[in-house]
Amino acid sequence: MTTIDELFKISANGDVKSHGRAADDDDNVDDIEAGPELPPDYDGAEDEEGRFFGGGITTDTADVLDFIDDRDKDGAAVISEQFMSSEADLDAEIKSVSILSEHPELYPEFAKLGCVASLVSLLSHENTDIAIGAIELINELTDEDVEAEQAHWDALIDALLDADLSNLLFENLKRMDESIESDRAGIYHILGVVENLSSRLSFAAKIAEQTSIISWLLSRIQRSEPAVSQNKQYSAEVLAILLQSSESNRSQLIEQDGIDVFLQLLSAYRKRDPAKGSEEEEYVENVFDCITCCVDEADGKQKLLDAEGIELCVIMLKEGKMSRPRALRLLDHALGGVHGAPCCEKLIEAAGLKAIFSLLMKKHDDQMAEHLLGILGSMFRSLPADSALRIRLLAKFIEKDYEKIGRLIQIRQDYLSKFSIVEQDIKQERAGLSSTEQVSKEDEWLSRRLDAGLFSLQAVDVILAWLVAEDEGAKTQIQNLLSDRDETLQDLGATLQDQLNSMNASPDDEDPVVKDMLGTLLSYLH
Repeated sequence: MTTIDELFKISANGDVKSHGRAADDDDNVDDIEAGPELPPDYDGAEDEEGRFFGGGITTDTADVLDFIDDRDKDGAAVISEQFMSSEADLDAEIKSVSILSEHPELYPEFAKLGCVASLVSLLSHENTDIAIGAIELINELTDEDVEAEQAHWDALIDALLDADLSNLLFENLKRMDESIESDRAGIYHILGVVENLSSRLSFAAKIAEQTSIISWLLSRIQRSEPAVSQNKQYSAEVLAILLQSSESNRSQLIEQDGIDVFLQLLSAYRKRDPAKGSEEEEYVENVFDCITCCVDEADGKQKLLDAEGIELCVIMLKEGKMSRPRALRLLDHALGGVHGAPCCEKLIEAAGLKAIFSLLMKKHDDQMAEHLLGILGSMFRSLPADSALRIRLLAKFIEKDYEKIGRLIQIRQDYLSKFSIVEQDIKQERAGLSSTEQVSKEDEWLSRRLDAGLFSLQAVDVILAWLVAEDEGAKTQIQNLLSDRDETLQDLGATLQDQLNSMNASPDDEDPVVKDMLGTLLSYLH
């Protein structure tokens, strides 16, 4: 059997931009045995009886020569058949290497021997079926289910990238035709490789910098189809991964008016829901993921405003079903951060307060409640003092005998009940550990507190602190409701102080604006 490296050398000589399904050049056929099969017992000696002259040829040979004459190709048909046989062997050899994914400890040796570079070179093969086979193998070797140690994984990925995998993947994206089933599968495997390698953040930024993959994916998710295909959905998923992995990728997409594209795609789902469990449902979720991470950027927030994205979100909050929680999450990200004030103002101007407070009064899962609290907290933090818009926000809490404040206290109690159980367990564990052991457990304990609702508990207490600071009637109502639970304003202050202490303990993550805000609010809770 020909070795895989020998086959690589024989066949990896095509132009990546070619669409040929079978090679037809003669550059490497000198050593291939072509023409009719030698007669039996022929040993290369001179033919003394003249069997190849006159009527001395064998019947089998005559049949072969007649076939060649009929095709008038001077032996090309036989050569092509032999060459195709070598490509079939190559394809089989590529598939045989997939067993390597079961032995990732061999990845470093595979790279050291130059096999990775040889494999990547097949992506430029003129026969796209060979290129697709190589891409599928790379997808298998880099799959997240492969149980590779970090050092073994790094050896493989480094070798792949050194062999210019990024550019070759993109060149294959451009040359494949999705109307052909094998090419359709090839694009799916390319997207799989990009997803696998994007776990290395430097790759996600590099492939977008070196190629136009962001533009390709943005164009692919807009393609009109009778039903959302697997590749359209996967393109949206991979685009979301690349955007979440790199600020430069987000900037690139924002510059290409990606925010406007996303909003146009999502506008079809203002009132209509995709079928549950369908490719379309996952596609919509991925497009929401794309736009949500983009509006974390200042330019993304401005593009959202320019494209009337806040207004679309308000419509979804009022009329959407599947889109409602995702629109709420999008608003939470858009209103947050130091550049969120214009989005806060637009939400109120677009009559969004009614939709937000209507949702607040209903019972939701923890995720929706977290986004609602995040939106309210952002508005309190960003809206100018004594502005008409801030007064409208405060009025919503005061109307109807402070019923919204009563709802906040109830939400607080729900989170506090769950959080107190976890906090008591941690307290008992801490008592039996040394100081060194306690330090080693801090990250685990923090994770458990967050799972129990620490973030939301802090968010609701900050909102209540704002109300205490800004309205005497609200302060009195909050004090009365807390006293019914044997609590005081100092209990709110304790939550804010814990949050402030955490920021002081991690100066690298410290936000001076939030720190000053917490310090000021604490002065109203004593």
